[in-house]
Amino acid sequence: MSEGDEIEFAVDERGNITVRGYVSVPSDQAWFFTPDQLAGKRQADEEITAGGGAVHASAKAMFSYLERSGRAADG
Repeated sequence: MSEGDEIEFAVDERGNITVRGYVSVPSDQAWFFTPDQLAGKRQADEEITAGGGAVHASAKAMFSYLERSGRAADG
């Protein structure tokens, strides 16, 4: 947890405990929740909201576009 994060516990009259501010993440997905990954996701969301990005009819069309633009991943 980082500074400012809080976990709140509430106990009702029957003894049920509710935890707020806690998110359980499966260990095989924890990489996605690193600060760098979350910052990248926020940036992508902002670009999409601003009208950026491209839609391709197929994976082949997408990879052709990436190769032409010099952004294809090195194999």
